[in-house]
Amino acid sequence: MDRQYYVYLLTNKGHTVLYTGVTNNLKRRIYEHREKFVLGFTQRYNVSKLIYYEVLNDIEPAITREKQIKSWSRRRKLTLINRVNPEWKDLYDQL
Repeated sequence: MDRQYYVYLLTNKGHTVLYTGVTNNLKRRIYEHREKFVLGFTQRYNVSKLIYYEVLNDIEPAITREKQIKSWSRRRKLTLINRVNPEWKDLYDQL
């Protein structure tokens, strides 16, 4: 059975902060962010709204993609998000 890995973007209520992460269990990881189990940046800035994710079948490309997106300007990240989720709906309930 193939494993799946997810590169994801989260934001806060006011859409002022963007966070990029990678995981092998997206639903669990977003739940951890929402419940503030993840200490640090996402807890400090109340980042818990899932606005974008990609599915990959190998961890190495997933980590590479996460690093790539993290290196982008905010404008480029906004373009990526707006292309697939122009209304910035929370995608968590669709998982």
